[in-house]
Amino acid sequence: MSGRRGILGLIGRLGRRVGPGRLLAGGLLVLLLLVRIADPPPVEALRVRTFDALQVLAPRVPPAERPVAIVDIDEASLKEFGQWPWARTRLAAICGKLQEAGAAIVAFDIVFSEPDRLSPPLLAETLPDLSEAARADLRAQPDSDRVFAEAIGRMPVVLGQTAASTPVAWTGEGPPPQTGTAVVGTEFDPDRALIGFPGLIRNLPVLERAAAGRGVFTISPERDGVVRRVPMVLRAGGTVVPTLALDILRVATGADTLLIRTDDTGVVSIRLPELTVPTDPRGQIWVRFSPHDPGLYVSAKDLLNGTVPPDRLREKIVLVGTSSVGLLDNRTTPLDRSMPGVEIHAQLLENLLTGATLTVPNEATLIEAGATAAVSLAIILFAPILGALGLLLFGGLVAGQLVFLSWYRFSTNGILFDATFPLLTTFLVYLTLVFTNYFREQTGRKRIRAAFGRYLSPALVEQLALSPEPLRLGGEERRLTIMFSDVRGFTAIAEFYKDDPAGLTALMNRFLTPLTHAILDRQGTIDKYMGDAIMAFWNAPLRDEAHEHHAAAAALDMLARMDALNAARRSEAEAGGHPVLPLDVGIGINTGSCVVGNMGSDLRFDYSVLGDPVNVASRLEGQSKLYGVKIVLGAATADAIRDRYPVLELDRVRVKGKQEPETVFTLVGDEDFRSSAPFARLAERHAAMIAAYRARQWDETRAATDACRALAQDLAQGLRIDGLYALYAARAEAFLREPPPADWDGVTVATAK
Repeated sequence: MSGRRGILGLIGRLGRRVGPGRLLAGGLLVLLLLVRIADPPPVEALRVRTFDALQVLAPRVPPAERPVAIVDIDEASLKEFGQWPWARTRLAAICGKLQEAGAAIVAFDIVFSEPDRLSPPLLAETLPDLSEAARADLRAQPDSDRVFAEAIGRMPVVLGQTAASTPVAWTGEGPPPQTGTAVVGTEFDPDRALIGFPGLIRNLPVLERAAAGRGVFTISPERDGVVRRVPMVLRAGGTVVPTLALDILRVATGADTLLIRTDDTGVVSIRLPELTVPTDPRGQIWVRFSPHDPGLYVSAKDLLNGTVPPDRLREKIVLVGTSSVGLLDNRTTPLDRSMPGVEIHAQLLENLLTGATLTVPNEATLIEAGATAAVSLAIILFAPILGALGLLLFGGLVAGQLVFLSWYRFSTNGILFDATFPLLTTFLVYLTLVFTNYFREQTGRKRIRAAFGRYLSPALVEQLALSPEPLRLGGEERRLTIMFSDVRGFTAIAEFYKDDPAGLTALMNRFLTPLTHAILDRQGTIDKYMGDAIMAFWNAPLRDEAHEHHAAAAALDMLARMDALNAARRSEAEAGGHPVLPLDVGIGINTGSCVVGNMGSDLRFDYSVLGDPVNVASRLEGQSKLYGVKIVLGAATADAIRDRYPVLELDRVRVKGKQEPETVFTLVGDEDFRSSAPFARLAERHAAMIAAYRARQWDETRAATDACRALAQDLAQGLRIDGLYALYAARAEAFLREPPPADWDGVTVATAK
């Protein structure tokens, strides 16, 4: 009893938290998803009828030069040559005519499992009241089945076989000829994976041995009597056998063996030389049909009478079958209520030869269930925000996208995606929300607004109805690029405005605003403002694969905006006749692995970043004053951008609070300057200066600074680095007077942050 009360209590708490309507809609969604995964016959029937509708809307367009033709034992042929079955000698004549016509391969959508009852030797034994002379004459004539076998052996012929519901014994000597199969992949159990039949009705042994191939032509319609899928391989008579179309292609490609690729779900594909046939896990493919086409057919009567045009069958795969209604070989397809089975095989061959087959990915169930869950959950989650009309518009928009996606994948890639189940599920979820939750949710939201509207901002009031989990404390480790910027000489500026705090505030807003825009315009995140300083970072919360480049571009834009601001302030000062203090900014940029997320206390927290790279970036900004440059880069940032941006090494520095030295760099221009000849000359001389300095070659260092200073005249005004070369010249002069100790490693120890 206590357990039952606990469950009911949990449901009650959930209902109060998310609302009974949303809870009920979520339960319905889970139930419908389980139904989709189980895939009972009604759900499958709905899905395949959706696929049928796609085929009706956009049937396959046959190729202009059709690779397949059908010799039809039609009503006219039966009327002229008599009822079926025909004598095997007439079938041998068909083979001969097709060989003369230049057919590439001949395949029979017919099985010849019994001897020809009109064969002369058989008639000699079965006809009563024959004289001995007549019997001897019949026995002397060739056996019709052997005549047919000889005709089969003179060209590539594939014979049809049919699956049987009971075992059928092989009557020939030795094992029956069969196509070899090899399995590549996970362990394969054909009894479990493939469509199976207890027996296989083969042709007469003399015919089977004469044929180049043999395949099963059995076509099994689905529960509603429509043919949509045809197996490529199946299990019949205790062995794995190909279907007629597949063995035709095997003969056409000259392969001896069919390579069946499998995985844990079943069959994945069947491979032949230069041809791979993707299948579903049961070895089937979906046929993309075109409407019944009489142009595929050549009457057997016309072929035997020699009235078929000479090139009509040349180099084609020719299927011999029947369209006669009396022979009961017609089937229903998504496009035709009655299509001869032989034409289904012909269309299947065209599908395989032109790559026009339809595909239902093995993961289709998961994709459709995922789409259903995503859309339905979106409707459930956004129901309180959108309201009934907004929810209807949202559902209509999503429904249109799902229908378009289904149509697009079908029409462009031949991929079947079922939009019906996601649409039906989301519609039922929508109805559940509307009829059980809409008014309750709206009433609850009105109560919240009335109770808290006078105390909280509108944004916080709305947030009360949503889950707070995304704003909880914690963070994740991620590689970030961090920037610190600071206005130089701000103490003097503050002193200048000591009697005008409002003016100082306006000035701060005036320079912080363009700097902020420069960062935000390049996917940066503002962490915080610290007086006149800005801390920002890239690659969080949104991923940014080019975060180092965006930080560099932002730094250059910040300098350009500061130049524009200073120019505007000078013009204003000249017009007003008062002095102006120019604003100058130093920037430090570093890249490394940090922890980023919501940090603080349970009462208040901010989205921020922590880690050693943050501290280093702050120290680098401070070094910009020492080296007389505007931008100081850490080594990781410089390495990431040097392929696109002009970067020069500054020094090896042991910043305050760090034991290991950092190699620091500066950015001296944009991407265009990186590829210019002036930068190439400057970079070469600059590297020589650094090398001479570390080699204790003070005269060479001093000379190199002069050369670099001359070459650096090509830099933009806001990126001049004259101070850097003055620093190295002064160092060289000092070391000439008093050389460094013997263990000097070229590292500069920073004494200030």
